[in-house]
Amino acid sequence: MATVTKKRKVDSEGRRFKDKWKMEYFFTEIRNNCVCLICQETVAVFKEFNIKRHYQTKHANYDKLAGNQRREKLKQLEAVLTAQQRFFTRARESNENATKASYEVATLIAKHCKPFTEGEFIKDCVMKMVEKICPEKKQEFANVCLARNTVVRRIEDVSSDIKRQFEAKGAEFDFFSLACDESTDASDTAQLLIFLRGVDNEMNVSEELLDLQSLKDQTRGTDLFVSVCSAVDDMKLPWNKITGIITDGAPAMAGAQSGLSTLVCNKVSEEGGEAIKLHCIIHQQVLCAKHLKYDHVMKPVIKAINYIRSKALCHRQFQQFLLDIQAEYGDVVYHNDVRWLSRGSALQRFYSLREEIGQILAKKGQPMPELSDPVWLVDLGFLVGITRHLNALNTSLQGQNAVVSELYSHIKAFGTKLQLFRSHLSQAQPNATHFPVLHEIVTSFPKNNISAQMRRYAADISSLAEEFQQRFGDFAAIEKDITLFSSPFSVDPDGAPDHLQLELIELQCDAQCRSRYQQLPLVSFYRQLDKGRFQEIRTFAKKMLSLFGSTYLCEKTFSVMNFNKNRMRTRLSDSHLRDILRIKTTVFEPDLAYLLQSRSQYHPSH
Repeated sequence: MATVTKKRKVDSEGRRFKDKWKMEYFFTEIRNNCVCLICQETVAVFKEFNIKRHYQTKHANYDKLAGNQRREKLKQLEAVLTAQQRFFTRARESNENATKASYEVATLIAKHCKPFTEGEFIKDCVMKMVEKICPEKKQEFANVCLARNTVVRRIEDVSSDIKRQFEAKGAEFDFFSLACDESTDASDTAQLLIFLRGVDNEMNVSEELLDLQSLKDQTRGTDLFVSVCSAVDDMKLPWNKITGIITDGAPAMAGAQSGLSTLVCNKVSEEGGEAIKLHCIIHQQVLCAKHLKYDHVMKPVIKAINYIRSKALCHRQFQQFLLDIQAEYGDVVYHNDVRWLSRGSALQRFYSLREEIGQILAKKGQPMPELSDPVWLVDLGFLVGITRHLNALNTSLQGQNAVVSELYSHIKAFGTKLQLFRSHLSQAQPNATHFPVLHEIVTSFPKNNISAQMRRYAADISSLAEEFQQRFGDFAAIEKDITLFSSPFSVDPDGAPDHLQLELIELQCDAQCRSRYQQLPLVSFYRQLDKGRFQEIRTFAKKMLSLFGSTYLCEKTFSVMNFNKNRMRTRLSDSHLRDILRIKTTVFEPDLAYLLQSRSQYHPSH
């Protein structure tokens, strides 16, 4: 009878319509109103009489339809209404997709450290490709706005969303520690990086950028402490859950009276917690490496490298010479004290190209007599060998998500290696097996008596070993805890802390736990321990897992900071720099659904 449709035939009072007429009355509801499928008019009052009157007044000719004709006509009318409704849905979906694409591109711009204006270039490239590949989609791609101001807003939104997710994750942390380091950017602003390493109840470890604090005035320990307090309080993190803080060892950072580490540990004690302060294990290793100066070797090497690299003509001729003779390397490399691995790389490259370097220097009237001195070459061989070992140690200490026990084990292992080197070089017949360059040079000069030199190398290695032992006193202070954490089945329970002794005995006597310890990674082993049976051991493990071993993340992020805020982008604001670094360093993915839901309207073209 009527041609309005609904999936169920009920009136406004919930009663079913009775089949009083020759044809059923189908209708649909949009926003609580009954809509006619034929004329698209709305019947305001959802009553049987109103629907019947509307149909008989305007659409009585449809009474002639019956059976399959009526059902087919009904399907056609339903399809027309659905298409009309989809018109608005498609428009909204198109706007949403354009906004999502804008967010995705802005996130990539931040992750790849590109200028904000790069979005316009990207859009130009995309539009050129669309014109050639799918011109019918041109308008949809044109709706994606990548203007500079839009990219800036998108990056700000993504950074805020990542901070929101991290704040929610931080509420789950049982313990966490801080890593802090300070450096100056291209505009002479002191930037304090604060990283957080947290552990939740399931032993999941998270390392995230807590904040970037810009210091416009002094950078004393108290100033740094105020910035750290601001970052911790802004993230709503409890101070009594801080287990430690690690810094680069500068006086403002590690001062015994008013250094940042001391002030943070005092604050944690006031809040009922206990925190330890550590000096970055990588920084200490670098300081130990500088103990072996060997200036009589390094100065001539650096002088020769600088002479070749600093003069354009000489540098071009040297490179062409190496190319012509098909040398192992194509150039020498600079040495920079700030770059941890540059000393070993420069020495190794110099030694490999020593003959070619001697020839080019002699041709330029700058002969290097040291290259023909066996004693100097032997010293060079020793320095190349020991710096290679130090570089290998430095590389093993780098990386994210490193457990403090693993880092300290590398230091302990290197100390044992030094004792082995000293023993080999102090023998009556010195053994230079672990110094291949030294062994090669000694073999090429068999007539020279080098026993005295070898004993000097053994003394230098012994001095280096003492330097390592003195430098890592802060890690040695917690060595018992590190050993208990990394080797719980090999420690004496009587030497463990009182609150861990009984559970430790239970753990060591459990054959199944011992088998898991041998088969699983350390973190996975502690993750699978029974929460009720080994509660204290799990708590102890979470504290140890939460400790930073180095400021590697800070050093890595400073490189990103200098790449973004360079001499061409000195006007980059501190807040935008913080947003870029947060997006670059995070493991969180932006929640685009949440970002779109928080926006009341979509303006893809603005």
